[in-house]
Amino acid sequence: MAEKIWIGSHLSMSSPDFYLGTCKNAIAYGETTFMFYTGAPQNTLRSPTSTLKIAEGRLFLKAHGFDESKIVVHAPYIINLGNKGNPVTYNIAKSFLLQELSRVQDFGLRLLVLHPGSSVGASASYGIASIVEGLNEVLAKDKTDVTICLETMAGKGSEIGRTFEELAAIIQGVDKKERFGVCLDTCHINDYGMDVADIDGVLRHFDETVGLPRLKVVHLNDSKNPKGSHKDRHENIGCGTIGFDPLERWVKEPRLADVPKILETPILEDGETPYAKEIAMLVSGEFEQGWREKL
Repeated sequence: MAEKIWIGSHLSMSSPDFYLGTCKNAIAYGETTFMFYTGAPQNTLRSPTSTLKIAEGRLFLKAHGFDESKIVVHAPYIINLGNKGNPVTYNIAKSFLLQELSRVQDFGLRLLVLHPGSSVGASASYGIASIVEGLNEVLAKDKTDVTICLETMAGKGSEIGRTFEELAAIIQGVDKKERFGVCLDTCHINDYGMDVADIDGVLRHFDETVGLPRLKVVHLNDSKNPKGSHKDRHENIGCGTIGFDPLERWVKEPRLADVPKILETPILEDGETPYAKEIAMLVSGEFEQGWREKL
């Protein structure tokens, strides 16, 4: 019997069914895991978790054989711990992250992907120090067991997390190292300048700097841009500069068999959701030229 592939997509959560609706969409798309925001990513407004049909969603997942340890929450991208020189946004980021950790636990989940932050024009060392200080303050108050998965970034502006070395420096600096993992985004590492097709080389470098056991999530995305562009623009699977074959190999890499792979690929021009087709192709290993036009 073939080993189960943990693959899904970044799904929305909306009324009236909220989390239950998200779980039903995952099944409809042929997913074995998925990722979602607990609220809008661009603001701090949050509905109480008691209103989000979590119990119903969890029962649905159990009935369909899902492993909740593979389901991922993405922290809002407005959280920026990289610039403590702006105390207003820095304090908001810390309090909001603390709240999000509690909300993840309310869903019965344990993986929270976090963009490390931006130094906003300051040096990388300043940004790393700010992130470490903020994370230490948050986890000194946090009562959950949620793992914070620091995401690899594409290198836009002053964002931190462009290299494995920067992520390793953050983890080295925090007090509770056992609470940290990494989310590797294939589009982001491509746009930063790594060769996504060289899986052995990328994983060797990751293991030497961060440690392979800390790789908890893979964001599986093609890229609209050439390697080293530092632009961070995702593309549908097999339709960008990375291509289908390397991404399929990431899905089926034996060293990552237990790591959830999450698609964050664009909705199609006609509004069609691409995830079911993309996942089916990746699992089967058969790419269909012109698939977007046929949906």
